[in-house]
Parts: sequence; structure tokens; C-alpha cells
Amino acid sequence: MKDVKIAFRKPIYPVSEALEQYLEKHNRTTKIQFLYEDLLRFSDSVNILDKEGKDTLWLGVLYSEYEFKEIEANLNKIYTLLHSDGDEATLPYLKVDTIDFCTFGNSKPFRIRVRNILNDNYTNFYIKQADASRIYGLEIEDLLSPNRINFLIYKNTLIEEHILGIPGDVFIQKHLHNCTESEKAQISKEFVKFNERCLIGLLGDMRSYNYVIIPIHDFDQVIYRIRPIDFDQQSYEGNLKVYLPQYFKENSQMVSMVLEKLKPNSIEQYRKEVRSQIVKRVTSSQNRFDELISIMKKENIAPEANVTELKTALQRLTYDVNFKYCKTMGDIIETGIKFVLRNYKKAY
Repeated sequence: MKDVKIAFRKPIYPVSEALEQYLEKHNRTTKIQFLYEDLLRFSDSVNILDKEGKDTLWLGVLYSEYEFKEIEANLNKIYTLLHSDGDEATLPYLKVDTIDFCTFGNSKPFRIRVRNILNDNYTNFYIKQADASRIYGLEIEDLLSPNRINFLIYKNTLIEEHILGIPGDVFIQKHLHNCTESEKAQISKEFVKFNERCLIGLLGDMRSYNYVIIPIHDFDQVIYRIRPIDFDQQSYEGNLKVYLPQYFKENSQMVSMVLEKLKPNSIEQYRKEVRSQIVKRVTSSQNRFDELISIMKKENIAPEANVTELKTALQRLTYDVNFKYCKTMGDIIETGIKFVLRNYKKAY
């Protein structure tokens, strides 16, 4: 299986005024005056190892006592905005247990763990550098997929909730072999659907460590869902294969399982199910989708060469001449969705 390579790290694109107004209109902004840069004031750090002693590429960061008190107060307020609509009644019971920093990845995120001292339950969330293309990815995921995404923006700072699940690479290595044959068939179906959603939404680089697998207990069986957790490569690369998880070597076991468990006509059936579901979602939130895409179409969030390469590949794939006239990644997303609407809306 040939691996797909991403040669260069994607730059961070600033949030435009139009996008910021859209986010404010749809309650995605916060007034808490706390910036990503505030977390960079740590005085020391230690490597974080997993249970097997391997480096996780995360650093546990430490702050002076004075700095930490101010930072903790702001992080606790952010937690209430994410999870209780800003209700400050719980603030006296919240404590920031850890702040971790990852230098791996475009957004260089901080992972915050907040604990409720009354019951010792804890929740993670992330603070990252705001990137326009990443925000488009979050919004498109919220609009087109079965998954809801909770995030907030303040100036150049992006706050994201933690998405629960087992990282795909961990699941493949430690859990997949314990699944029953029927569970493997069900996971295969979900991977086909996930693959199709990534292509339609132009979400790239879905290697196994960039998505999670979520086991859900349903009566006498366990069903599985797949969710992306990384939106760094949204609508950027020109190589069409970047938007198809099936082409990454990290997913080779999943691909082999799909080919073993599913017949070609079943694979096509599940792809059609995804397109039909997307038609329903776009139709039910048409105004918001149109509003987002109209802003995205005017923004340059990828090099012109990438846009040209991708629209040419999609025109060859779909035989839709409309891709020929796309000038931005927003144009390509809109053209792709219109293609799906034309071909699958008749069923409803």
C-alpha cells in the first residue's frame, strides 16, 4: 500500500472579520480576555510518558505561583462556558489539575484538565492558535456529520472541547483483534462512511491517530462510531488522496478489514447512505451552510496550485464540469455539495 505524503506544514490562516462575525452570530465567541499566548508563560516543563514509558510528545508545563492563580481562574471560567453556559456557581469547586503542551502539530495545543473537587470527576479541553481553515473544518463537521462540535473563539485563540474515544492507532493495535467478526464488519461499515464524509467535507490527513473510535453499548451488542479529532488539514492540500483515509498506511489494517468483510455493492451502499444523510443535514440547515460557504468562498486558505490540482482531480472523479470554474477551496466545497444534492435529493 503506497503511503500519502504531506510535504509541507500548513500555515496558520488568520480569522477574517467576516468569519468572526459569523462565529459571533452563532454563539461561537467568548468575551473572556484570555489568549493562547498567556499559556506560553510557563517556567518549566517535563516530558509526559504513557503507561509503557513511551514519549507522548506532550510536555507537562509549570508556572510560577502568581502566574498559575491568574491562569487557573481564567481556565475555570472557560470551562463553565464550554460545559454549563457560563454558570459560575461551580467555580469554587473547580481546580486545574494539569496543563500540557504539545509542540507536534500545526496548532501547538495546550491540553487543560479541570477537576471537580466535590466528586473528583475531570474533563479535558484544548486551547490552540486560531486557524481559519481549522475553524471551517469544525463548522463543516458540525453541519454535515452526525457529530456536534463544541468550540469557542476569542481573537487569535481557539478553545475546543475534548472528543471522547479511543485513538484509532491505539484501537487498531490493542483492541481490534479482540472484536468479534460481526463487530469487525460493523467497524468496516463505519470506516467506509467515515472515508466518504472526509472526501465530501475535504477533511484531510485522517491517519489513525487523528480520529477516535467510540464503542457504544446497545442492549446485547457493542456498536462503533468513528470521529475525527484533528482538523489541521481542512481544505488545504491539492492531492485528492489526502482526503481519503483509505490511502494512509496507518489505516492499512482497516482497509484490509473492509475488503475482507464487505462486498463491493455493500461498500457502495454505505457510501450512498452517507451522501443521503448529508443531503438531509444540508437541507435542514441550509441558511447556515450557505452563510458559511459564502464567506469561505471569498477566502484564500490554500495556495492557488493546490486549488487547481484538487478541482482537476474532482472533475475527473465526478465528471462534473462545474469544478472547472472553482477559484477557492470554498468554491470546491460548495460545488461538491451541490453535486451530492443533485444526485441524492430526489430520494427525499
